[in-house]
Amino acid sequence: MLWLNLLQRPLQRSHLAACLSIVLVGVGIGTSPGVHAQDEGNLYNTGVDVRLGERYFLRQCSRCHGQDAKGSDETGAPDLTGTLRRASTDAGIYRVLREGITGTAMLSVPADTPDPTVWQTVAYINSLRTDPANIQLPGIASQGLALYNGKGNCTSCHMINGEGGRLGPDLSFVGEELDPDELATALTDPDADVAPRWWTVRVQQRDGSVVEGLRMDEDTFGIRVMDVNANLWSFQKNQVDSYEREQSSTMPGYAQSLTENEIDHLVAYLFSLRKEN
Repeated sequence: MLWLNLLQRPLQRSHLAACLSIVLVGVGIGTSPGVHAQDEGNLYNTGVDVRLGERYFLRQCSRCHGQDAKGSDETGAPDLTGTLRRASTDAGIYRVLREGITGTAMLSVPADTPDPTVWQTVAYINSLRTDPANIQLPGIASQGLALYNGKGNCTSCHMINGEGGRLGPDLSFVGEELDPDELATALTDPDADVAPRWWTVRVQQRDGSVVEGLRMDEDTFGIRVMDVNANLWSFQKNQVDSYEREQSSTMPGYAQSLTENEIDHLVAYLFSLRKEN
């Protein structure tokens, strides 16, 4: 079903180092040779990543920005829940975290902070910018839930709060990760943005047998695949005849099988999936 292509404890720093006075201040952001963030999207943006990013934020940044990330007049830390004017892309926020902002209280994160932790913090900051209370949707979430469990057959692939399939992303907190427009696109045009984690692979072994499934992991020497029965396969690349990657989504588009109203209902339900719910 819905292939939404949606996932370390750093050293403590001083009060000023913890201040994430990022992205809202009108200060230019430089790029050092050591930073190689690219505008290709954040791969660490699942619900789990957002929660881990929140933990880091509360530990390192909340003393200036507040537990609610709304900033502080006393510290001069900006509100991070509004529009980010100076570094609104994932890569831009990443650079600010890695480099800090010269001439302000915003210092860089410790140099030994793992990249996943920085990207998870980016994901958390992004999650702050969509306030569901300010968004009026045409769909009805309860009807979307019925579609999710019924006509849409989403549970065969997706998991919510530990229930459902494993062949698609966990949707437990998808409402914090994608906005309504992105959810609608994922439903109607799933090939528009397929993360590498959800590519499929076809491996032909030397005995002529073929294994197809999701690309779970890959490096220079090997590749791991999960087939449609959730079985994990590991292959050494030099011990197979061939392998091919398919970068399109295995999820069918619903532009034809669901009406516009039904898509609106499903979007409303998915957008309601949040930690507080």
